[in-house]
Formats: sequence, C-alpha cells, structure tokens
Amino acid sequence: MKIKLDPANPKTWPKGRINAARLDATTETELAAQQASDDASAMQDAARYARRVRQRLGLTQQELSQRIDVSLETIRNWEQGKRSPTGAAKALLRVLDRAPEAALQALG
Repeated sequence: MKIKLDPANPKTWPKGRINAARLDATTETELAAQQASDDASAMQDAARYARRVRQRLGLTQQELSQRIDVSLETIRNWEQGKRSPTGAAKALLRVLDRAPEAALQALG
C-alpha cells in the first residue's frame, strides 16, 4: 500500500506516535538539557569513528596527521571528542574507511 503525501498539506502526513501531554509539559530547560546530551553523544560517535578509521589503517595519530596533512592536535581533538571532523575532513575519513588502499595511494 502506497501513501501519497503532499508536503504542502499537513492533513496528508501520517500520524506520529507522540505523547502530546508529555511534549506539552516539557520545559525549555529540559529541551536544552536533552539537546546538550544529544550533541555530546554525537561528538563521541564522531570520535569513535575517527579512531576506528585510523586504527583500521594501522596508523598512529602522528602517521595519520602526516598522511592527510592535518595537524596532530586536530587528530587528537577528533579522537577525544573535543571537535568533530567536518566538510572535506569528514568526507576524507569516509573514503579512508570505505576504500583505504585507493585513498592512501591517492594521498601519496
């Protein structure tokens, strides 16, 4: 069974499963705390990913920093969850994860 949705008409959207009373009772402070928790969790996920990619390549932090021309401090910050790779760095980590031989060869 296919469902047709009209983005301009909310009446065509499927009903969600939310507890409206609980949602209405949620304070701005609780929302901010949840957002902070979600952000911290996302940073740790990015840190684990960066560390896993480096370890799968069999490189030290120093070696990875030299291979991808990023400072050692940046690599450490990624792996400690202090910062997350963004933009080109994030894309490069994905390529290193999915096609390590080709990526490392291209990086020289």
